[in-house]
Amino acid sequence: MDVIGYKWHPVIIDRLLKHESLRFNELSREIGGAITNKVLSSSLEDLEEKDLAERTVVNDKPVEVEYSLTERGRSLAPVIESLETWAANNFQPAESKAESIVDHEG
Repeated sequence: MDVIGYKWHPVIIDRLLKHESLRFNELSREIGGAITNKVLSSSLEDLEEKDLAERTVVNDKPVEVEYSLTERGRSLAPVIESLETWAANNFQPAESKAESIVDHEG
């Protein structure tokens, strides 16, 4: 549970599954800016320590790195897909909920 129990780990893994590899700022944008750079950096380091993600230096000057999933990280694809399916089946967007409430009250 340490892997998916942290708030941002499933989101980061999901984005890396969809894009294969991303640079730090690209990953931050993919998440929609909802995560601070400090938390993203810490989460990526934790995923690296767990051998789920890897950091590759692309350029030395200026330093550019890309993050991707290891084979072990990619093996989480069915788990992430199951979570997405469950969420889609059990949660409605706020607009749909409001419409549903109006329909039931009407």
